[in-house]
Amino acid sequence: MTTKLTEIKIRWVIAHDPISLFIRAARSFSKAINEKLTSTQIDIEIMTLSDYSQRYNNGIEVTKHDLLDLMNAGKIEMSQMYTTWLAEKYHSDMHVLDLPFLFRDHDHAQAVLEGNIGEQLLCGLTENSNIRGLAFTYSGGFRMIPGTKAIRSIHDFKGTSIRSNKNPYAMETFRSVGANPVARELEEINEGVEEGLFMGGESAWPRVYPLDQNKFSTVMNDTRHSLFLTSMIIQKTFWDTLDAETQSQIKFAAVNAAREERFASIQDGELAMEKARLEGIEIVTLPPEEMKKFEDATQSVYEKYGHHFPSGMIEKIKLH
Repeated sequence: MTTKLTEIKIRWVIAHDPISLFIRAARSFSKAINEKLTSTQIDIEIMTLSDYSQRYNNGIEVTKHDLLDLMNAGKIEMSQMYTTWLAEKYHSDMHVLDLPFLFRDHDHAQAVLEGNIGEQLLCGLTENSNIRGLAFTYSGGFRMIPGTKAIRSIHDFKGTSIRSNKNPYAMETFRSVGANPVARELEEINEGVEEGLFMGGESAWPRVYPLDQNKFSTVMNDTRHSLFLTSMIIQKTFWDTLDAETQSQIKFAAVNAAREERFASIQDGELAMEKARLEGIEIVTLPPEEMKKFEDATQSVYEKYGHHFPSGMIEKIKLH
């Protein structure tokens, strides 16, 4: 006698560029999730925001700013979201990931994000929301600055207006080297450069071409001063309806899909860098001595905001 499978539907909404990178991660998760489940079959519907609007919202437009509210209300089951936004809305400890020069390299980041501290940050989301974190994705990786001015030394930051994420850690990073941070959406870099509001802004290599930042930039400053991170998230009420086996397999599939996404982000970034080089866009990397000055200057960020985080957390991350 065969056991009848329990069928579960997951609506996974992709809200951010680069869309192709997120879709790859969602499909990787979707492919892996049913391989080891014995009593449950999960149907994952992967959608963009416009798809969701047409299928589930009577054609009424929704934006990335609506995503967390949709999940909290149980209108979608899974998505990915900027860790910065998750920190602002639900769990301020996650802002530790916005600190400058926190990670030495990708291996260090993976060890932290997939370790106890990463899990602590993900689990903390449930304290003030109906959302559970599953795994960390890049959707970018190390930050860089496309724009119209080359940053060849720490002195080149001084007096320069640069688009920044609005969180205080990102803005203080630029203030620490004498730059003027201007809080704008990532998608508004081109408009801001065109209007002369700033010379360029924080981005990440995999986002340069999907967002057409190459069309408004004559130089790409590969500063690598912090990581651009997102997180796979699931609605907690939905999660709590699942049996232990299904929860375990969802978590396992998410971690592996996130690992694949981070690897793909790195590859996409390398391809974007080579494409920019071939197009004649100047790529500037700070010399080691100037990078060290940049890192040393940003210690003021730690002095100002380090007490916002649990005792020892920053040190554990840096020494991991």
